[in-house]
Amino acid sequence: METIKGLSRTDYCGTLRMSDVGRTVTLFGWVQRQRDLGQLIFVDLRDRTGIAQLAFDETVDREVFAKAFTVRSEYVLAAVGQVRERTSKNPDIPTGDIEIAVTELRILNKAETPPFEIVEDSKTDELLRLKYRYLDLRRPDLQKNLLIRHRIAKVARDYFDDNGFIELETPMLIKSTPEGARDFLVPSRLHPGTFYALPQSPQLYKQLSMVAGFDRYMQLARCFRDEDLRADRQPEFTQIDLEMSFVDVEDVLAIGEGFLKTEFEKVLGIDLPLPLPRLTYTEAMERYGSDKPDVRFGMELIDLTDAVSDTEFVVFKSAIDAGGTVRCITAKGAADKLTRKEIDKLTEMVKGIGAKGLAWVRWTADNRGCSFAKFMTDEQMDRLLQTAGAEQGDVVLIIADPIKKHVLSILGALRLEVADKLGVERSGYAPLWITEFPFFEWNEETEQWDAMHHPFTSPLDECIPYLESDPGKVFAKAYDLVLNGIELASGSIRITNPDLQAQMFRALGLSDEEAQEKFGFLTSAFRYGAPPHGGMGIGLDRLVMQMLGASTLRDVLAFPKVQNMTEPMTACPSPVDDDQLRDLGLAIVKE
Repeated sequence: METIKGLSRTDYCGTLRMSDVGRTVTLFGWVQRQRDLGQLIFVDLRDRTGIAQLAFDETVDREVFAKAFTVRSEYVLAAVGQVRERTSKNPDIPTGDIEIAVTELRILNKAETPPFEIVEDSKTDELLRLKYRYLDLRRPDLQKNLLIRHRIAKVARDYFDDNGFIELETPMLIKSTPEGARDFLVPSRLHPGTFYALPQSPQLYKQLSMVAGFDRYMQLARCFRDEDLRADRQPEFTQIDLEMSFVDVEDVLAIGEGFLKTEFEKVLGIDLPLPLPRLTYTEAMERYGSDKPDVRFGMELIDLTDAVSDTEFVVFKSAIDAGGTVRCITAKGAADKLTRKEIDKLTEMVKGIGAKGLAWVRWTADNRGCSFAKFMTDEQMDRLLQTAGAEQGDVVLIIADPIKKHVLSILGALRLEVADKLGVERSGYAPLWITEFPFFEWNEETEQWDAMHHPFTSPLDECIPYLESDPGKVFAKAYDLVLNGIELASGSIRITNPDLQAQMFRALGLSDEEAQEKFGFLTSAFRYGAPPHGGMGIGLDRLVMQMLGASTLRDVLAFPKVQNMTEPMTACPSPVDDDQLRDLGLAIVKE
């Protein structure tokens, strides 16, 4: 145990119970608060395990009592005393039945008054707390989150070790290769004009580990992506990375869902039934308008195209005539909450994400209010409502567009927004796999096909003939693990055939020279006997966030960045000296 000036800690504050009564203990910690009752003083001493009450009696030891009188919030103390049963018990804390009658007290360090109170569920502005993150991290709720994160990481290492995986470290300074997001670049001092990149993932190195014969690789890998932040994204993050040789999709999914089941059992005591549900990408988009659907509630998308095919409403008619679609969600029992004013807000919301407008039917006890009623016969309205599964008290929200994927994605976002407004119950955990992703995505601005995955993702065998002739028909051996509307993991089976890889590069618009420049080291390795392999990366930060029900990654990271990608505590990023720039052959150009 820790020793300070002849004192050795015997216990942590939050571990003492009635079974410890009569023991003499030594505790170290911070003062949560001091209560002066005249001849008695009580001090709540806090460490990462919890709080223990220290008791001081003026009639027992005046010197120790006088010292206790001087302590203030966040002072660092060492206390020696005997555990005894409390007269006035506190049922709200695990140590509430006992206290320590202190016989020796040492003030190890004093503290200035902190800029905010160190309490759970602090209401202090987050930017202020992040500026003093070392104080914010003393809060029990944040410490609990990070201790559980530690536990989740340990369970991960144990699980993969038990399943024959070898932990290999991959470089942090790598070659810049296209992986979808911007790289963070690091200039080389020894090779002026050249740059390393920080890895967006260990993708290429873990594939080379398979070529090297390690068979099963894993790593808690630090990854970096220079992209805009949001609640579930940070510029640097930790990925539980894995790769397996001599496998196909089913083998990787079995390992992945076994891992998730183990985490929930060992960390939360929750039994996740296996196998996990699966949806293809196409099914997920058709039903939920998202490739990471929250399936804990219904309100699935409904196709109204046939039901309104004979309408004269120009919004529906023009979308259908252009080969598009008309779809809806039906909010059950929502007519009272989704007033006209609320529907107007939803209209503005969907316009903000690309919709031309929002059609609606609001079926109250008085009437069937409808934004396009004058264009519909009673028979047509009855057919629409029947197809939508609507009854009195429901609201039907409709999107029409010539481009089907626009309709699906807009309704997917609207579904979540409406669920939030209605307070739809979304408790528990609902993990599932999304499989068979499209290989390419049509870019309307450039009018060409873009890859949805890194260029080493293998297409489904039956799709290979369409790689260059009809990219829209190509689907990938790719899969995502989704939990409660958040993508937890993503992976694929890789291409190991050099000829197929060359064909893939051509389909992506890479010349032979570009492919050789960017990926030649990997394709060369494949010529020396590459085993079939595949894997995935599981977001550790997101996994912790979801298991704990946290609303943002900042609650599960020790020192996070904020929305503008800065760290308030250290004020980084920051300027550097001209000498440092000169050493790197760089100069700041001011525009």
